[in-house]
Amino acid sequence: MIVPADFLRALADNGVSFAAGVPDSLLKDICAAITDSFPAERHVIAANEGAAVGLAIGHHLATGRPALVYMQNSGLGNAVNPLASLAAPEIYGVPMVLMIGWRGEIAADGRQLKDEPQHVLQGQVTLPQLELLGIAHRVVDAASDPAEAVRWAASEALATSRPVALVVRKGAFAGYALPARRQASPHTREAAIAAVAGALPADAAVVATTGMASRELFELRKRDGAGHDSDFLTVGGMGHAASIAAGLALAQPERPVVCLDGDGAILMHLGALTESALRPNLLHVVLNNEAHDSVGGQPTAAGRLDLLTLAQACGYRHIARAEPAEAGAAIADLLAADGAGFLEIRCGRGARPDLGRPDRTPAENKRDVMAFLQETAR
Repeated sequence: MIVPADFLRALADNGVSFAAGVPDSLLKDICAAITDSFPAERHVIAANEGAAVGLAIGHHLATGRPALVYMQNSGLGNAVNPLASLAAPEIYGVPMVLMIGWRGEIAADGRQLKDEPQHVLQGQVTLPQLELLGIAHRVVDAASDPAEAVRWAASEALATSRPVALVVRKGAFAGYALPARRQASPHTREAAIAAVAGALPADAAVVATTGMASRELFELRKRDGAGHDSDFLTVGGMGHAASIAAGLALAQPERPVVCLDGDGAILMHLGALTESALRPNLLHVVLNNEAHDSVGGQPTAAGRLDLLTLAQACGYRHIARAEPAEAGAAIADLLAADGAGFLEIRCGRGARPDLGRPDRTPAENKRDVMAFLQETAR
């Protein structure tokens, strides 16, 4: 395996002194090492992958050196615009080193490794996407020499004035743990989700964000024998749950719609809140643990922001903050109010080790939710 310290040393040896990106579970060890080792002025955990590319462009303009931009392969979609319309040699020609975690990777023999549903197609198209964009790339695994891989990437990026990519297979990096940080709250996210679910009317539709929140909601319904037909689990597409909820609320204005979101997710596409805030039948619940909890626990900007002030500025009519024990009363008040509501519930990082995954496919989930929406339409 690649020792994270060896990879960081290779970056320094090749003049790569700035890093930006969105954490990924497959890259969690090297992301943790970067977070722990780089000073704040040389590392930014970006709101989304496109923003990370923008930071890398700015760094190059000021220093003449390439930056490291890290992401999961699902984040390539956010990065394509600035990669193709700004960094490409046909435009500004900006060198940078992309480090991309290959979820749903294709093995050397052509088999696709088993992964979650949202990573199947993305895993198949990762290398073709890079080829289509004209981004030279190499696949990195546990046997790779980090010094050679980084030397190639940095020298190729500088020589061609373009982004290049290191596509990282699962298990490439040895373990690295971040030092313990204070918890945002002593309450678990699962307790917060249970409090929210228990306070909703029977006809409420729930759109849950990707990651642990959807898994915990599914487990809660399964434990209670409540069924899953009112819950749309946004298993991929981080940051888009609010827009999905807004579209649903717009189509069924008489139905209460609840978006169960995370702090990292809302920050990824914060502008979407200006639209969801216009839906008077929408309640946006943000579970804020100040972390990218599903992919390694790296901090988000939510630890230094007032989300209620942001929500109010985006247009939400009614805002509140509550502990899980108070969530039921807060939800009742917000649903009864005239206008879109925003509720922040602070919770701690982490999940129980035996947390399961949904045993229904995304297609089955979609079918169940559509049936529920039609059968209970007012």
